[in-house]
Amino acid sequence: MGQLGWSILSGIISAWFVTFYLPTQSDIDSGAVQYIAPGLVIGGFLTILGIITALSRVFDAVTDPLIASVSDRSRNKRGRRIPFMQYAAVPLSVVTVLLFCAPIEEISGWNVAWISVFIVLFYFFMTMYCTPYNALISEFGKTQDDRMYISTAISLTFFAGTMIAYLPFIFAGMLRGSVGYSWSYRICFIILAVIACISMLIPTFFLNEKEFVEAKPSDSNMLKSLGATFRNRSFRVFVFSDITYWVGLTLFQTGLPFFVKVSMQLDESFTMIFLGGMTILSAAFYPIVPGLVKKFGKKKLVITGFLGLAAAYVIAALIGIIGITMIPGIVYGVLICVIAAFPMALLGIIPQSIVADVAEADSYETGENREGMFFAARTFAMKFGQSLAMLVFTSLAIIGTTQNTNSNDITASVLGMTFVGFAAVVFCSAGALILSFYNEKKVMSAIEKGKDGSGD
Repeated sequence: MGQLGWSILSGIISAWFVTFYLPTQSDIDSGAVQYIAPGLVIGGFLTILGIITALSRVFDAVTDPLIASVSDRSRNKRGRRIPFMQYAAVPLSVVTVLLFCAPIEEISGWNVAWISVFIVLFYFFMTMYCTPYNALISEFGKTQDDRMYISTAISLTFFAGTMIAYLPFIFAGMLRGSVGYSWSYRICFIILAVIACISMLIPTFFLNEKEFVEAKPSDSNMLKSLGATFRNRSFRVFVFSDITYWVGLTLFQTGLPFFVKVSMQLDESFTMIFLGGMTILSAAFYPIVPGLVKKFGKKKLVITGFLGLAAAYVIAALIGIIGITMIPGIVYGVLICVIAAFPMALLGIIPQSIVADVAEADSYETGENREGMFFAARTFAMKFGQSLAMLVFTSLAIIGTTQNTNSNDITASVLGMTFVGFAAVVFCSAGALILSFYNEKKVMSAIEKGKDGSGD
């Protein structure tokens, strides 16, 4: 339930932050308000919203290890994780809504200041909830079966929360005639934030951390703990492969509407159809993943996921080469969804469990419990990968076009989207190659020795 809550709020930001504050001309014609100056106004290649987001990520890079360190060192009588989650749930929900409530109904510097403050607060409270939350995966998951079950369950609720965040696409239009463009979305965000807040609070009231976890708090400060985390070779290998995964995944997620409209030449509504179909098909594979892990191990399956995702991206890239004359655009879309579904199931479940394995093995080898720092580092890898993907996408998608620097519309070309597709293939293939150096046997052996020595 906690994952469902924070994924709704994260999904709202992913799906609506740019759409709300950088409206296209068609949005403006429908009543959207321009709260900040549009277009590439900073150096001729950056938007105001882009620089705000980039600076907030810099702040976020500091708070990830900071919250992880404070949580790892906590001696709270209720546990090291649950109190942080409880304190963060309400502020995170409120800040998510306020982020979309810029005070001036026109282009204004006050709106820039408002957005800058609340996006930083959003990432701070998100980190305050998610870092301790993710650390509980290894602490509650005492066995491999437990961890796979937890990873599978939270992956499902992550997909569910992300899909729920897209509901304003349906309901905002129904409200627009009576409350206006901006408030039609704000009302939807308020309702979703209430649902998310309740979901995030449920585990903080119904889980007794002390009944499950008997971990010794870490004595290391933030820098020492972060350094010790990255000295773990197994974790370094995993985290570098994870960065490439998030780059490849984000390139696809960001580019899907453009693949649909530009390459496949289909109506934009097919974006939701393909995304929903792929998500449902991927979820259908979830029940068999734990059994596959027992038979083949986690490393081989994640590498398989990387290569399968790369195959889906090859199809996306080939649209621009083969064209839609011989093969209709909708056929490409269906092929991409079918091919990507199983790899998405593997990559949606197993990596979290690998981090938990590495964190547990490290705790036995070093005598320190730094689960929070391991998951904070993984979260940073995700954010870095997503940011790098946005830079790659905006650089490649516009190849062969002439951009209007005063417009918020990104003009993508078929050639540009072909480059995006092949770039995603390269990143996913690199992820598979890097992960091949991960020593799974060594990690699992350390866990077994540690459990035998502790009498578990």
